[in-house]
Amino acid sequence: MADGIDSIDRRILAELTRDGRMSVRALAEKLHISRANAYARIQRLTRDGVIRGYHADVDPVAAGMGTSAYVTLNLRQVDWRDLREKLSALPGVAHLALVGGEFDVIMLVRARDNADLRRLVLEEILQMEGVLATRTHLVFDEPRVGTALPAD
Repeated sequence: MADGIDSIDRRILAELTRDGRMSVRALAEKLHISRANAYARIQRLTRDGVIRGYHADVDPVAAGMGTSAYVTLNLRQVDWRDLREKLSALPGVAHLALVGGEFDVIMLVRARDNADLRRLVLEEILQMEGVLATRTHLVFDEPRVGTALPAD
């Protein structure tokens, strides 16, 4: 996180993480600060890239994506930049990260069902130039948790 983030900024981020549609007025009242102060802080946090945007929290199962899995990949390092774009463009990719350790990439993938997941992994991901191997880890339960923000 950027320098200059204080406890009020952290509380703003926590509240907006819980409810991104919260009005500035409601936020200011909850944090016991003026609306002008809340608005200015939100603008600064957005300008500084701390707040990257707002989105709907969609339940993947209710939206027809009943299967979730973490897919790990081993790849040729030199191909990462090209693969990053191709993998990001795949339907159902919810998260993608280059990591250190026994594999190179971890992806959270959502699919309609196991057959759809199988097709995605075997027919699309494994066929990409530079992907050496994959491992698929099915998600059985996905409790909703908040975004961890550092304490003061």
